[in-house]
Amino acid sequence: MTASSARQRHYLMCRPTHFTVAYAINPWMDTTEPVDADRAIDQWQHLVDALKNLGHTVDTLEPEPGLPDMVYAANGAFSVGGVVFGAKFRYPQRAAEAADHEKWYRGAGWRFVAPTETNEGEGDFAYVPGPGLALAGYGFRTEPRAHAEAAEALARPVISLKLTDPRFYHLDTALTVLDDTTIAYYPEAFSPSSRAILRHLFPDAVLADEADALAFGLNLVSDNANVVINTEATAMADKLADRGYRPVAVDLSELKKGGGSVKCCIAELRS
Repeated sequence: MTASSARQRHYLMCRPTHFTVAYAINPWMDTTEPVDADRAIDQWQHLVDALKNLGHTVDTLEPEPGLPDMVYAANGAFSVGGVVFGAKFRYPQRAAEAADHEKWYRGAGWRFVAPTETNEGEGDFAYVPGPGLALAGYGFRTEPRAHAEAAEALARPVISLKLTDPRFYHLDTALTVLDDTTIAYYPEAFSPSSRAILRHLFPDAVLADEADALAFGLNLVSDNANVVINTEATAMADKLADRGYRPVAVDLSELKKGGGSVKCCIAELRS
């Protein structure tokens, strides 16, 4: 694989204007640890710049006061083929974000399908373009019933995968799509049966270890050639480079305090 195989992407992001850790709804959040708000904004802007420098398009969602986690724009919806399956958040602290995402998608002309079951968008859904299927996590946030709802809304097969380690509470902390047919994942984040499913579907996957996952090395975005990845995840970056990908490191240490990194900040718009 070479950089010439990169594919231009379209993303939605939300500036962390109001970002802070005001509550704890995942194991990474510590309300006693200070957040440098200005640094968080600078780091987010560097991420935006890195994506644009790779030739990608970035749209932005307006941040709302009182919703500090809106920066994690991936959680607001899941889009495939011009259709958007909306989110319904697990915790009341984030519930109001769903309406802001819906308003944006509808205003931008997307066909929007409102959910009835709890799901957290691309936090727990990953699309693999080659086979045209979605991988979907459950166990901590998204309800398994939402997987069937997404399959109906998007007219795509959805493969359910059970997450078992609360540190990896969303699928996008334990698994990522690298190109049209290749994924990377941390096996121990999943139940034994889900590991078997992943081995069967993706025998050539890049396997991460615990240190890679704890460094948020799987919470990345890829354009088939370039992988934008957290600077802490040096070992994972080396593994990806060995497989022919080009790592592009960005520092998101402030946003990691909320339990997210590169991918959490980015919703892909798949028209």
